Amino acid sequence: METNSNIFLKVKDYLVSDESFNLIYDENLDFLTTSPQPKKEELSKYYESLDYISHTDEKRGFIAYLYQRVKKWSLSKKANLIFKQNDGVGTLLDIGAGTGDFLKIAKEKGWKISGMEPNKNAVLLASKKGIDLKTSLNDLEGAQFDVVTLWHVLEHIPNLENTIVALSNLVKPNGVLLIAVPNFKSFDATYYGEFWAAFDVPRHLWHFSKKAIKQFFAKEFELEKIKPMVFDSFYVSLLSEKYKSGNKFSIKAIWIGFLSNFKALSTKEYSSHIYCFKKTK
Repeated sequence: METNSNIFLKVKDYLVSDESFNLIYDENLDFLTTSPQPKKEELSKYYESLDYISHTDEKRGFIAYLYQRVKKWSLSKKANLIFKQNDGVGTLLDIGAGTGDFLKIAKEKGWKISGMEPNKNAVLLASKKGIDLKTSLNDLEGAQFDVVTLWHVLEHIPNLENTIVALSNLVKPNGVLLIAVPNFKSFDATYYGEFWAAFDVPRHLWHFSKKAIKQFFAKEFELEKIKPMVFDSFYVSLLSEKYKSGNKFSIKAIWIGFLSNFKALSTKEYSSHIYCFKKTK
């Protein structure tokens, strides 16, 4: 139930609609929920922007160019991580696969790949790279994989509890689940507040802390390690500064990104984390 006492912050959709939303705080989980949440059939309109770069391969503008350059570097890091967590190659499912770049690299490294992506434009771009994607988790019913990955995807999916059950069913016994999400406990989140780009309402329906992620998945998964995503603080800070001041590039944002990572050396609260789970049942 939403009351004034549990509203953590009021934030705005700077990308598409200019609408305002509340972030509702759950003290027991250390977790935020976007309110009100668009109905499932209405969500797609909030992604209708040329600046929503995870659904495109565009390099238009400095921030988009930076995103694509960092993405290229991070893809090989992600491929190395899934290899280590799984102790070799195997079957891989990437949920929210975007334009298929991660799956393309994984395939080249010997993985048997599958992917799911609901955005039609992203699916089309992936198909041009030889990557065929499903458009719904329902299309994967009954299948299981050695590794399932969600790179900045979990925060977008409605019906969180049902999604966690579905993820558990998709991972083989002793299999690996890797989840990357933003961290609202980071310094850059605190510094930018209502302008923090990784709140990204209402596309981000949920906002996780370490405590929340661990508790949500504790029933069937063991959290083996948490990896920082150090470049996220720079990208998010640049976008946050753009929302706050209108500047398309800001040295101050670079400084805040650096400062966030520096503070995280002691707090362990980076702008984004990768959570590495092993299925225990």
